[in-house]
Amino acid sequence: MYINNYADTSYYGAISIGTPPQSFQVLFANLWVDAIYCRTQACNAHTKFNPQQSSTYSANGHTFYLPYGNFVVAKFDGILGLSYPSISAGGETPVMDNMISQNLHGTHLALMSANTFAFYLSRGGQQGSVLSFGGVDTSLYQGQVYWTPVTSETYWQIGVQGFEINGRETGWCSQGCQSIVDTGTSTLTAPSQLIGHIMQAIGAQQSQYGMYMVDCSQVNNLPTLSFVISGVALPLAPSVYINQHYQNGYQCCSVGIAPTYLPSHNGQPVWIFGDVFLREYYSIYERTNNRLGFASAG
Repeated sequence: MYINNYADTSYYGAISIGTPPQSFQVLFANLWVDAIYCRTQACNAHTKFNPQQSSTYSANGHTFYLPYGNFVVAKFDGILGLSYPSISAGGETPVMDNMISQNLHGTHLALMSANTFAFYLSRGGQQGSVLSFGGVDTSLYQGQVYWTPVTSETYWQIGVQGFEINGRETGWCSQGCQSIVDTGTSTLTAPSQLIGHIMQAIGAQQSQYGMYMVDCSQVNNLPTLSFVISGVALPLAPSVYINQHYQNGYQCCSVGIAPTYLPSHNGQPVWIFGDVFLREYYSIYERTNNRLGFASAG
């Protein structure tokens, strides 16, 4: 399925819920949509699900709380989850697991497994992003797929054995790091204890608004950042992690890296490979063997 790219900050696509189907635009992270019972300004700006018009709707009586922003100006109507069942709110069966049980996978791709999906995220605000269920689209990546095991069957979480700046190992992950791979995160996020060191290496300065900025004329001279995953270094050039935009007629260059404060199950520092990373690498999520693959995006 084709998904929309909104200014390189969110990627969303169309799904249908209920019988007859009611259509929604959703971000791919955790499944939820507004219902007709929500009457806030945020809900009124989006499509709302009407359970009274769905013959397959069944209330289970569960309630849960998910805090977000106010959602008023978001371009999508909700979110669709693709993580493991263990972190599903209320123990509900996620969409991917329902698809597997119903054997609803595509037939137009070379199928690897019904337990597989893959993302291609377009760059530069351009359209053409693709989410594939049931297999991969080989036209969307180049070269070899590098596989790494999932380390925790919660999020799509993997181990990181090293972090390099211009090819030199920093030692920051010498005792191991973890990374959550998440298309719903716009940036690349780094462990909070490392963010200052990274910005110093980049030469970024923090603005009065809390953003880290660099001189646009020096972007090509900034270091390449690389993650070592299962023995393979996956580089991010400065053009990948620097966001160039205009503000009040002036060109601005901000660093697409933010701090994260997430704990991990084993105490190792946690990164989040969000859209900054995933635009550079086609990502394949394989539940059959609990592994994740990366290949250079085409």
